[in-house]
Amino acid sequence: MAIDFSKLDLRDALDLAILMEEEARERYVEFSKIVGGRYPGDASDVFKMMAAYEVKHEEQLQARRRSLFKEAPVRVSMDQLDDAEAPDRGQPRVFMSARDAMEVALRAEEKAWDFFDQALREVKDAGVRALFEELRGEEASHRKLLADKMRGMPKGPDLTEAEADAPGSDGG
Repeated sequence: MAIDFSKLDLRDALDLAILMEEEARERYVEFSKIVGGRYPGDASDVFKMMAAYEVKHEEQLQARRRSLFKEAPVRVSMDQLDDAEAPDRGQPRVFMSARDAMEVALRAEEKAWDFFDQALREVKDAGVRALFEELRGEEASHRKLLADKMRGMPKGPDLTEAEADAPGSDGG
């Protein structure tokens, strides 16, 4: 079921944003387990950092929702999202570098920015517009944070991954 942004009210928009953060958080936690933790600052730590950002964002949105709508039931569902913010499932791999993990996260943040940007073209409700503009701005901030962290990091596989793929190794 697709989202009709022109009919979205603030409650549904908040619920949709909360579900997006939840989906992204779950995906980053899953990715951190797939890539495994080998040393401080590795790909697993990058995905854990992103999951923590999603948790913080989700909690902020939940608090706003509770203050405005108390315990009103949720009327939107995860199946309406189509991976709006969550990173693509096929991206993580064992031994990926921290930079590669940041590139995965950067693409997810770009995807989320695009989602809000496209939604804003259809949203009529002023409260929803303000919320989506705020969320789009936060996605832009996350993109900048990741780009800044990536600056100066070498491109390519993690040292362990390169060694595993080297000729004559057990992995190659």
